Amino acid sequence: MKLRLLFLPELITETQITTFSKGQIETVAISKEVYQKLAYRDTTEGILAVAKSKSHQLSDLKLSKNPLILIAEAPEKPGNIGALLRTADAAHLDAVIIANPKSDLYNPNSVRSSVGCLFTNQIATGTTTEIIDFLKKRNINFYCATLQNSTSYHTQDFTKPTALVVGTEATGLTEEWRNQATQNIIIPMQGEIDSMNVSVAAAILIFEAKRQRNFNL
Repeated sequence: MKLRLLFLPELITETQITTFSKGQIETVAISKEVYQKLAYRDTTEGILAVAKSKSHQLSDLKLSKNPLILIAEAPEKPGNIGALLRTADAAHLDAVIIANPKSDLYNPNSVRSSVGCLFTNQIATGTTTEIIDFLKKRNINFYCATLQNSTSYHTQDFTKPTALVVGTEATGLTEEWRNQATQNIIIPMQGEIDSMNVSVAAAILIFEAKRQRNFNL
């Protein structure tokens, strides 16, 4: 499928579009009425794109010899997915894997909250069983953030091939993850609550792993 750009002449000129596309992308001028129906927000720049989405199969992932991966099980809120992708990009992770996805990766809120990191990260999706099998076949240790049978996250060695697994804020990770984890881990908290926003928790775990790997913070 060829990339196609739709543009509103009142907001951006055809000359600007041609410069942007370098003449290699099909461009189509549309009316204001059509644009208003297609655009997700009123403050867009006058350009819309129609493109084929990337493949997100586990088999498509290209991992380094010592990968660091983030796995999120069944995230429901597109905003959380976007925030996770921003953190993954900031830490330059090998990949982000979504287990049992409940939301479209290309939901406008995911795209917006990721500030484009949806397109900079390697992303794959699959069932929990498929992903665990994928990790085990590649000898990748996986550490599950959960309250049950857990030890403090900072006591673990994340310098080897590692996947950090987070669940939903409401129900946490499923039993399959907890039972098969290399180790269940917890972020100690001193307040009254027993959980935090999933993207915040993921960031804490990720940058501890990066610290252990001598990342230049």
